[in-house]
Amino acid sequence: MESERPAEKSRPGGRIGEISLLVVVCALLGGCRPSGATVDPSIEFTRIPQADEAGRDKHDIIEGRVLGARAGQQIVLYARTGAWWVQPLVNQPFTKIQSNSEWTNATHLGTEYAALLVEPNYRPPAATDTLPTPGGAVAAVAIVKGRSSPPSKMLQFSGYEWRVRSAPSNRGGKNLYDPGNAWVDASGALHLRIAKADDNWTCAEVSLNRSMGYGTYSFTVRDTSELELPVAFVMFTFDYAGADQNYREVNIEISRWGDPTSHNAQYVIQPYYMAANVARFTVPAGVLTHSFRWEPGRVSFRTVRGAGAAGRAVAEQVFTSGIPSPGIEATRMALYVFRSSRLPLRNGAEVVIEKFEYLP
Repeated sequence: MESERPAEKSRPGGRIGEISLLVVVCALLGGCRPSGATVDPSIEFTRIPQADEAGRDKHDIIEGRVLGARAGQQIVLYARTGAWWVQPLVNQPFTKIQSNSEWTNATHLGTEYAALLVEPNYRPPAATDTLPTPGGAVAAVAIVKGRSSPPSKMLQFSGYEWRVRSAPSNRGGKNLYDPGNAWVDASGALHLRIAKADDNWTCAEVSLNRSMGYGTYSFTVRDTSELELPVAFVMFTFDYAGADQNYREVNIEISRWGDPTSHNAQYVIQPYYMAANVARFTVPAGVLTHSFRWEPGRVSFRTVRGAGAAGRAVAEQVFTSGIPSPGIEATRMALYVFRSSRLPLRNGAEVVIEKFEYLP
């Protein structure tokens, strides 16, 4: 039920690690300099999306780090499809630099990607044929070609392409993810699994590689009524660029959150810690179809028995406060461990999603 944050990186250990780290830093800075010397800022990419000349309708995660940034400076991202287009959106052109000097955002796909380190007063053009060079309000520029293949495992499910998570996440606590825990069977159903690996549980998550915006989102799911107490299965939207709108999270969550006396499901408009943003209910055994209709100023949730929208209603809820507007959000499904549970997970879990459907 928490927002995503980039995974922490471990530091090299021991004297050898310190020397290696110093060599890398010196190389990146163009050689070690005397104390007090001015260091030109620089940008590097740590995750590069694939190259796609017609990728305006698709998006992926792009990540990197900055050396030598000053307080107040931000990143501006561009993707090239003919011209350079600002990312992720014209009205959201800035990417924050985190305290560890790393940055993360979503971007539409292109053939090349660029990151600019800019001053607070910089106003990026929505599109340009030529990127600026360092100087004035632009402190640094980095350009990289798109990858020849996707950086993540991809699945085809319900007529859409889904990206499979491999990076750690702090959703529910510190959780690891294994791409092998997500697959589509011969009947076309999507399986998500929590499995044991090296004395730890690994989880599963998939995310749609395009934004849908307003409309109806529907998930037909096989029996989830008996998930162990620490297990959470969540169907939701999430936008890395949407911090000002609680990451545009609209959630259907199946979990008891470690409490045996609790209902096993809830509808949520983030932030979840506001009581008016949560509606708890109980899902029964059997196949259920969960859906939400997202409209300006309104989200209507519904859960019915069976496959499709015509089944007998199990729960319904309408929220009209704190509703986000569309951005570059991705539809996601995640199966993970709620690490704050007093009772540990014993047997793992598997959830089968028979169908996902979107209607404008």
